[in-house]
Amino acid sequence: MRLIKLFAAVAPFALLLPLSANAAWPAGARADYMKDCTAAASQSVDAKSAEKHCACGAEKLNEKFTTEQISELMSKQKQPSAELRTKALDAIAACRVVK
Repeated sequence: MRLIKLFAAVAPFALLLPLSANAAWPAGARADYMKDCTAAASQSVDAKSAEKHCACGAEKLNEKFTTEQISELMSKQKQPSAELRTKALDAIAACRVVK
């Protein structure tokens, strides 16, 4: 019985977790990411594959990072922390194009 009460108390917070992780890209940041990513990826794969890879990466970042974290990753003034860069690389690893 206590387990049911505990579940009832915790369930609303658990349902809100995905909302807190899902962020909106700062204005212009997604376009900048796509431009930079496709330019880099096009050096090793065709343009269509590069676009697909980068769109997947942008979606993974959107799903797993807050707006503030995305802003930090995309900042041209300050390097993001090593921890944040590693987390971002891990997030987009699923999007790698296999040649």
